[in-house]
Amino acid sequence: MSSPKPSTLRVGRRYRANRLDGPYDAIVIGSGIGGLTTAACLSKLGKKVVVFEQHYTAGGFTHSYDRNGYEWDVGVHYIGDMGSDQTLGRRLFDHITDGQLKWAPLDDHYDRIFLGDRHVDLVAGPEAFKAELARAFPGEERAIDTYLDYLRQVAKAMPGLVLGKVLPDLAAGPLRKRVNRRAPAFLNKPTREVLESLTGHQELIAVLTGQWGDNGLPPAESSFIIHALIARHYLYGGYYPIGGASEIAKTIIPVIQRGGGEVFTYADVAEILIERGKAVGVRMADGTEVRAPRVISNAGVFNTFDTLLPASAPHRDDYRQKLRTVERSMASNCLYIGLQDTAENLGLPNTNYWIYPGPDYERHLRDFMAAPEQTDLPLVYISFPSAKDPSFTARYPGRATIEIVAPGPYAWYADWADKPWGKRGEDYEAKKEEYAQRLLAKLYEKFPQLKGKVDYYELSTDYFCRYRKGEIYGLDHTPERFEQDWLKPKTRIPGLYLTGQDVMTCGVVGAMIGGLLTTLAVSGLRGLPLAKRMFVG
Repeated sequence: MSSPKPSTLRVGRRYRANRLDGPYDAIVIGSGIGGLTTAACLSKLGKKVVVFEQHYTAGGFTHSYDRNGYEWDVGVHYIGDMGSDQTLGRRLFDHITDGQLKWAPLDDHYDRIFLGDRHVDLVAGPEAFKAELARAFPGEERAIDTYLDYLRQVAKAMPGLVLGKVLPDLAAGPLRKRVNRRAPAFLNKPTREVLESLTGHQELIAVLTGQWGDNGLPPAESSFIIHALIARHYLYGGYYPIGGASEIAKTIIPVIQRGGGEVFTYADVAEILIERGKAVGVRMADGTEVRAPRVISNAGVFNTFDTLLPASAPHRDDYRQKLRTVERSMASNCLYIGLQDTAENLGLPNTNYWIYPGPDYERHLRDFMAAPEQTDLPLVYISFPSAKDPSFTARYPGRATIEIVAPGPYAWYADWADKPWGKRGEDYEAKKEEYAQRLLAKLYEKFPQLKGKVDYYELSTDYFCRYRKGEIYGLDHTPERFEQDWLKPKTRIPGLYLTGQDVMTCGVVGAMIGGLLTTLAVSGLRGLPLAKRMFVG
């Protein structure tokens, strides 16, 4: 294949030092959804906020790109809780986009879980969800009922955990004790352990945890908190932004601009400026210093404390020690596919396919990591964006797209990590091509009619989001992660805040809630009406 051409889909304004229009009330590093949420919420509270994004387009994992006449999203495969304006996620989206972002539902059968030859669907709505599982697993009704009750109990425990993220340390300690006392015993146990206390049916457990790719940890390793949050998030089905994922940043940026702020792309922050022990601004890669009383990092805790903080910063060594208590999440590869026909003609479903060799997720993953070439792929996720977006055919007549995500450890491609994009040589391209063919084979197994119809494909191995090891979900969502009291918006360095998925949890809405919490931590009492509006409605 010839060298790929850069995408023409660009959201945000290209950075030039002479385009800065300070003074700013706050600087946000990174335009992922957590950073954009914080910037938009602060703008609505009367603050002038500048967002610096090192990539050529804004949005982080919510951006889209185009190539060869096709368009794909890179991370927004589906979002839950968008069907009603009574959910926190939907209220937050409506708030930061002024209601401009519109949603289309996936099919009621939103996720199809394949365990070898067998498949079971996850169906929208608690009653339909339950009925489908009871039909697939007769005699397990009681376990399914208890499971749904457990999801409710986690949801009830969350406000206490959320509040602990924004209260001052003196108040957060006693609150944490109270929350721990009142929380169900299973709350932060490993997911598999919790489910095995409800049923011995391994296939039922596998179906209930069939979305584990949404947080990147198999059920034996993940906290039940993250499992329950994701499962409940999709309980009423999945939704997709009309117009594609890039509509997210496109609809948020005007809200930031109305407050006098801006979102700059190609805006590489080299260092956080610290003076007299306080964060006072940033130094850009071009040497320009931009000052503001608040610096908010959406770059993830590893980038913030390892790379952006100068050695002289107070508490830096302490934070770098704390980084040893958390792990980077798994890395993935994604195959982007273009076809010259419509999703309808090709019979592409508006359902996500999760394909596993069998129910023992941990063993399959272990075997694969030990011998990737000889072992079946432990997880293959197939998404059909052109079937999900009702505007796709009007925007790209006679075309369709597919995305396939599968594990792709950083170590596979580490040798080429420092080489520029598009110029990594034949060995690299051959390695990618081999994996692409394996993923295409998985696609043809389920959709034999697509053989010979693929017009274009490319495999992405690393991300333009500056996660050093391709960790798309930030930090691993283990039980230990949820015990870290330093993962919160306000750092111990005055003027420096964190936002995004490392504050609360991964996923678009998880990172947005991180953005909301950061807004509340920055704005104090002035943010109370916003908190009430978002959390209470």
